[in-house]
Amino acid sequence: MAWTQADLDALKEAYATGTLLVRLPDGREVRYPTGDDLLRRIRTVEANLAAASAGQSAPVGRFATFRRG
Repeated sequence: MAWTQADLDALKEAYATGTLLVRLPDGREVRYPTGDDLLRRIRTVEANLAAASAGQSAPVGRFATFRRG
């Protein structure tokens, strides 16, 4: 997904007001479990936008998942 400055602005506004439900400009709604999760997303989007403006590819993050049974 390509993030936009408007997406970042919406994330920052939600964080600043203390809400975990973010309404993005394209109409999607995303609920973050904690403020720390929202802050991590903000940092990720900032890095992606900075890389894009510098002509670099966006950093890639991977998450491990585990299931029992």
